[in-house]
This record gives sequence, C-alpha cells and structure tokens, in this order.
Amino acid sequence: MTGAGMVDCQKALKEADNDLEKAVEILRKKGISKAAKRTDREANEGVVKVAVNSDNTEGYIVEMNSETDFVSRNEKFQAFADQVLEIVKATKPASLEALLSSSFEASTVSESLDALSGTVGEKMAIKRFEIVSGPTVAAYSHLGGRMGILVVIDQPEKKDIAVDVAMQVAAANPKYLVPAEVSQEEMDKEKAIYREQLLKEGKPEAMVDKILEGKMGKYYSEVCLMEQEFIKDDKKKVKDILGGAAVTKFVRYAL
Repeated sequence: MTGAGMVDCQKALKEADNDLEKAVEILRKKGISKAAKRTDREANEGVVKVAVNSDNTEGYIVEMNSETDFVSRNEKFQAFADQVLEIVKATKPASLEALLSSSFEASTVSESLDALSGTVGEKMAIKRFEIVSGPTVAAYSHLGGRMGILVVIDQPEKKDIAVDVAMQVAAANPKYLVPAEVSQEEMDKEKAIYREQLLKEGKPEAMVDKILEGKMGKYYSEVCLMEQEFIKDDKKKVKDILGGAAVTKFVRYAL
C-alpha cells in the first residue's frame, strides 16, 4: 500500500496496534511512505461496462467480477455483462437486489449468473451498478474495460467537454468534485501530517501555518476534480475548460 519496506511496515503496525490506517499515517509522518495517495483500485478481476442513452442524458455503469483475468476476457463472460448492462438501461432497477432478481431469458439474472459460473468453473458476481442523468452525460471506457467513467454536466450539447472530463477522471482519479466536499476530519488529518513533516524538516513554527496553506492547496489540486490540472493543457485547471458549465457528478469504477 505504501511502498515502504517490510521492517518499517512491521514497526508501524506494532505502533498502531495493528490498525492499518493508523500504520499508514505513521509511515507518512515519518516520511517513509512512498505512495501516500490512496487508490480505489479493486483486488478482484472482471469488467466494467458503460453506456449512455441516445440523447446523452442518461448513463449506466455495471461492474461484474470474476476470479481471474482469463475468465474476464471470456466471450461468454463479456456477453453476459453486456446483457446485464442492457437490463439496467431498460428496467432501471432500484437496487442491486432488484437487478439480480430481474428477468433474464427464462430465469433471473442471479440464477443465470450462477449457471454461467458453474459452466465456466469460477465464482462470478455483479458487484455494483449506477445510473446517472442530466443535461449532458458522457461515458468513457479505459484499459479494455478495467475502468469505466460516467460524467454529468449541467448544460446540454456539452458531449465533447464531458468526454474530456471523463478522461480526466480516468487518468487523475479524483476523490471529490470540489474542495467543499472534503470533510473537516480529512482536512485536519492532512494538516497534521504536513505539520509534522515540516517540523521534522526544521521549518520554524511561525512559518508552518503559511506553508500549510500552500500544501492544502496542492492537496485539493490532487483530490478535487475541479482543481486538478487539465490533462490536455496543464496550464489550465478542469474548472477553466468548462465554458460556463459545471460538472455535477462523476462515477469511476476501476478494477
């Protein structure tokens, strides 16, 4: 998770009484962690399917999992995931349970998935799905279906910009839309980590608060979509390329 050595990890876990998140914080404060950014990458294999309706006002995303990459590339597995996506588009189920109990050929989605699992000889699952809507919705599939993105923009006829933003979400993996969404608890935790790092570097206490402001600005530029450098022009932020529109939602599923 952190890129730190095994001995450092063992010491941090012992100090944190085996609390994983606390151990990661300890490593970061000591400057040992080489990968402080959290990632939403899932450990299991599978595929993420995305689609939008004909007038780009509604988007759909489904994640279906398998045990191995070999099975996730299987034609039957891919075809089943496509069919599930079509069911989501057509019936708009209210929950995962509703999707699993939806009609599928002569059975249900859940029973058909179990049958496919038995045929292939590997455990499979539909992990999650989501439906979004708005004046403009764009979908983007990346890494051969290992990642899927949906983006909603509050003005119509903004498909090209919405696709650019979806590519941004794929590449930069924002956690939030804007800084206001970051919780006070998370801000306080980041400030505490930066403060300890600065003091260890020998920065005077009087200067630390001023430096912290810049550090938090950089933090927002990493985790908040609107504050990120635009991948196609790093002299602009994402909020600068929207032409008066606003992103109201994004969804990112990644394996």
